[in-house]
Amino acid sequence: MLNHFAVLQVVVPLLAAPACLILERARAAWLFACLACLLSLGISIVLFMQVQASGPISYALGGWDAPWGIEYRIDALSSFVLLLINLVAVAVVIAANSSLAAELPEPRHSPFYVLLLLCLAGLLGIVATGDVFNVFVFLEISSLATYALVALGRDRRALFAAYQYLIVGTIGATFFLIGIGFLYSLTGTLNMADLAQRLPGLEEKRLVAAAFGFIVIGIAMKLALFPLHGWLPDAYTHAPSMATAFLAASATKVALYLFIRMYFDVLGHEAVNALFPVGTLFLVLGSAAVLLASLAAIRQDNVKRIFALSSVGQIGYLVIGVGLSSALGLQAALLHLFNHALIKAALFIAVAAVICRVGGSRLEDFRGLGRAMPWTMGALVIGALSLIGVPLTAGFVSKWFLVLAAMEAGMWPLVALVLIGSFIALFYVWRIVEVAYFQQREAVAVGEAPLMLLIPLWVMALANLYFGIDTSLTVGGSEQAANFLMGGRP
Repeated sequence: MLNHFAVLQVVVPLLAAPACLILERARAAWLFACLACLLSLGISIVLFMQVQASGPISYALGGWDAPWGIEYRIDALSSFVLLLINLVAVAVVIAANSSLAAELPEPRHSPFYVLLLLCLAGLLGIVATGDVFNVFVFLEISSLATYALVALGRDRRALFAAYQYLIVGTIGATFFLIGIGFLYSLTGTLNMADLAQRLPGLEEKRLVAAAFGFIVIGIAMKLALFPLHGWLPDAYTHAPSMATAFLAASATKVALYLFIRMYFDVLGHEAVNALFPVGTLFLVLGSAAVLLASLAAIRQDNVKRIFALSSVGQIGYLVIGVGLSSALGLQAALLHLFNHALIKAALFIAVAAVICRVGGSRLEDFRGLGRAMPWTMGALVIGALSLIGVPLTAGFVSKWFLVLAAMEAGMWPLVALVLIGSFIALFYVWRIVEVAYFQQREAVAVGEAPLMLLIPLWVMALANLYFGIDTSLTVGGSEQAANFLMGGRP
């Protein structure tokens, strides 16, 4: 059975999704979804430990060896990301029952779990597969499920947000597919390892550059990289809170994983930068995202939208790490990929808990909640401190490595940018803290969030503290993945 864990990582949630639809009662669908996510998490833990112990795992789907058949390949990078996605999925699905009860009518609960599991399967498939066309297939599975998840929101604005996302996502997927087509026409293969071997010897460098250009634009749209981020604030604001928590913590991270895989592992960052300055472009766009998105967050009065725009800024930090094109910069990006997922899971689950009790997420809805909902707001503050990058939190660790990478490259303006971005984050976080702790609420009784919301919320909050103190897993895993990518395939 252990030999099949690579494919079971995708098959378990993929088969569990239609099974949830058969279950008529919402609670039964929730329990089944929890079981499927826990099983998927167990598989990812085994895969991570196996890769750490014995190196990359290759699984030939249907017994057809690569490059003729589809290969599932689990290495240091993919096992790291698989573990992250499953951790977030378990936290979100456990919290979903209480959150959905306050936001959606019961007939929509089972479809929500179906779509969540389909999205999970698609994201896991993108990470696990070693075939670029298979990546496109799983990208479409996750995207279609995501559009529907956003559209499940409780007002009509969710439909428009889903439509926006649909248009942008379709264009992005089309660009990605065109890039794959160019690569296939040049090499005659779709296997990533085979592509990595064949591409360096090609003479048609311009066509390779065109292929990578299409791939970069397609992934950038999925990643919500500035200035292609227009779909993200509305989608995160109007989607059901649990959908927002899952997507913010996983979907953009998988998009970044895909770019890192193509940039460093398949095409080779040195070869790509010789054709056009991708690293410089990412440094410029990442810096613009950190400043402009963070400044835009200050002006918002909806907490979900504040954190949605902060996600665009945090994506800027991620692509800055990638743009440095060094082992330390890549390690910083991978660290922030992991830590930011924990941060956004904690923050959006906390917002879901507030919505569950007061019915809204505007700043005025948070008035006096520091006393009325102390456990919820305490966890939100921990997540916010990690978002800012306060020492002894996970967010500090990844920002510190990003500063070290910028210093190593002699780019002192990037060091200043990280500090400025953190200061701006402090400003918009303080607005929430001020309203919650220093303003009085009207004489309307508000109770603490349900226990099944508080448990995953505090698991994510404490994870932000734990991985800010004990960094052996995150720093060790990201360092191994970065060295693997910078050193090439074994």
